[in-house]
Amino acid sequence: MTEDGVNSQDEQAAGTGEALREHEVRTALLDLLAEVGTVTATEAASRLGYSSGLCSFHLRQLARHGYIEEAPHNGGRARPWRLTQCTPGADRSMETQFGELARGLEDESWQRWLAQRDAAPSAWRHDEAFSAVAYLTPEEMSRVANVIRQALKPYQDREQRPLARPDGAQPVALITRLFPLLPHPADGVDQG
Repeated sequence: MTEDGVNSQDEQAAGTGEALREHEVRTALLDLLAEVGTVTATEAASRLGYSSGLCSFHLRQLARHGYIEEAPHNGGRARPWRLTQCTPGADRSMETQFGELARGLEDESWQRWLAQRDAAPSAWRHDEAFSAVAYLTPEEMSRVANVIRQALKPYQDREQRPLARPDGAQPVALITRLFPLLPHPADGVDQG
């Protein structure tokens, strides 16, 4: 299929509220954005081996469908992009789609880490992981999530401001999932 064919079909999908179809270049771009934070079409092309025009086209398609947005920048021709920052009140179906996409990228990144950690510099050959079960109300679960978000705020500007990063800082995946543990259907509890 030509780029024009992809373009017309994606433009039709954007107008009808249809979900953006999975595509090799878009998947690679989302994975790259999840890894590095922000990227221009030229940077993406250099890292992924596609043309900058093709990367630019697919970045615009991802933005049109709400997966990414322009990152703040100081003018000039460079147009950096980043994953969409989730905001309260966002369209629920888009939030659900983005959540599923993000979880897939998180799982893929975790598997890549496990496969490659022995090749990492010795100071980076460990990871920090924990899990816990807490009995919470829905409101308490939201409060816990907000506490975690607040704890990460001092580090968030480093994505957009490389000079704010201390020497030796690397991108680190921070993944938190809070969800209720539902009984197994075999436990005899009615789910309805």
